[in-house]
Amino acid sequence: MPHEALTPILDALPGHRRGLKEMREIILANAVMFGEIPAPTFAESDCARFLMDRLTEGGCQTISTDEVGNAVGIVPGRKSGGKAILVSAHMDTPFDKSEDHTVTVLRNGISGAGVLDNALGVAIVASLPIIFEKLGLTFEHDILLMGSSRSLGSGDIEGMRFFLNNNKLPIEAGVIVEAATLGRLSYTSLGMSRGVIDCRIPHGYDFSRFGAGGAIAILNRVISGMLAIRIPREPLTQIILGSVRGGTTFNTVARRGNLRYEIRSEGSDMVVDINRQIDSLLGEIRSSAGVTLQHDEVARREHGGLAYTHPLVQSCREIMAALDVDPIVAPSTGELAALIERGIPGVTLGMTYGENRHLQDELVAIDPIFTGLAQLLAVLQAIDKGICHDET
Repeated sequence: MPHEALTPILDALPGHRRGLKEMREIILANAVMFGEIPAPTFAESDCARFLMDRLTEGGCQTISTDEVGNAVGIVPGRKSGGKAILVSAHMDTPFDKSEDHTVTVLRNGISGAGVLDNALGVAIVASLPIIFEKLGLTFEHDILLMGSSRSLGSGDIEGMRFFLNNNKLPIEAGVIVEAATLGRLSYTSLGMSRGVIDCRIPHGYDFSRFGAGGAIAILNRVISGMLAIRIPREPLTQIILGSVRGGTTFNTVARRGNLRYEIRSEGSDMVVDINRQIDSLLGEIRSSAGVTLQHDEVARREHGGLAYTHPLVQSCREIMAALDVDPIVAPSTGELAALIERGIPGVTLGMTYGENRHLQDELVAIDPIFTGLAQLLAVLQAIDKGICHDET
């Protein structure tokens, strides 16, 4: 049975979903406009300016940016100046400014580079002030709306970390908004390390020596060694080989190349141990092949998060059940980790279904957005009423 105070929130869900459908054009227009603004990691300033413009038009107060390019606005609550509820979506996308950012609205979808990760998420944050007004929603807490910078890849969630380290307003809880997938419920963070291994063949290199080879051949040895690392059953652990780059043409031995990888584990100590094994492997290959192998860690997360029984997690499940949404429980390596590091209760929620993630023709479905938004509003109401507060 749901918490008694949650019942009126659940009862209001059908009406909110209908009301959100009437705001379809506002939400889609924001999604298209944000999607067509290039926002690669470390270069999100145009997106941040547009978000601040949208928040200004929506009546937000104390709209600002900071040294790392976050965009922030506050919807004042009835007890303004107390604790705030943070709602954030990362602004950066994995697409360079030089790539085509044309967004197309289809019969039941929006397609274009970056719409799935994460222009739709930013558009939803930008739309919230108008949504609150049109649905007549008010809150006790301030609602702190944020577009965060430097989230992806080597950005290492720097925007969110910087904000939390410097923000003066105490935060009751946080909700991270991702475009996909509807049903996503993340309330824990994995231990994680992202690394880049750069191989360089020195000038005057003796290709006749034992163990010698071009950069691609050397990286192949590195990959084989990494795949041979023993992965335990517990804690659950994974090595992801993300990309290999190197060489210039068909008939020239590659003199430079790099490998990007990620280690994920439910145990932070296991991440450290595997990185040590990779360092030992690289030392062995350097010695035998006589090449330069530079190993850099570009991002790190610690394992942690909320318990399954935490009131915020249980409230999210009950709200999803009322909307006939099946929870997809998965740990996060995104900005939720920064909330966890600071001891702030938080979840990551998905808004709709999508396809072709990180491809030029990313696609998000339109109709499920209104269910995802209704879910988000209900979670904010539940936090605002104290239903999600852990008394232990």
